[in-house]
Amino acid sequence: MGKEETCPKVKNILLLDSEGKRVAVKYYSDDWPTNSAKEAFEKTVFTKTQKTNARTEAEIAMFENKVVIYKFIQDLHFFVTGGEEENEVILATVLQAFFDAVSLLLRGTVDKKEALENLDLILLCIDEVVDGGILLETDPNLIAEKVASHSMDSGAPLSEQTITQALATAREHLARSLLK
Repeated sequence: MGKEETCPKVKNILLLDSEGKRVAVKYYSDDWPTNSAKEAFEKTVFTKTQKTNARTEAEIAMFENKVVIYKFIQDLHFFVTGGEEENEVILATVLQAFFDAVSLLLRGTVDKKEALENLDLILLCIDEVVDGGILLETDPNLIAEKVASHSMDSGAPLSEQTITQALATAREHLARSLLK
């Protein structure tokens, strides 16, 4: 255990489609220094988990000395990665919080089409669960509430936001998170 190892750390949160392509991803670790390294990791994780049936319960796997907790719904694959020393229960809690908050925000219709149409909400959701790799919140109702209040600040109801508005909201939030 090093100096900062007492606080659980998430290395990434991945939301991939049924072909292993990115829907929304966020990395909090230098373990993958380039975009191609990130994409290679995503491909490995997707390939090695796609034959499993992680639809009712989250599954746990080890890849490249990292713990990966994952769960699937419809055509979406949710992944949370931590270091090999990380507590699987905490990582599973992060995954479940993200999964449940997305389900609440998408009003139960959790599929790629809805996820892409509400990408700003999903990215905000990731930011409410984990910030800089540190776990912030695991209550899906609180996460969904915070995300909904952020998106209400942008004016238009979620369903009526144009792609341009959604991208502007996502850009604003990204800029704010980079300034922290």
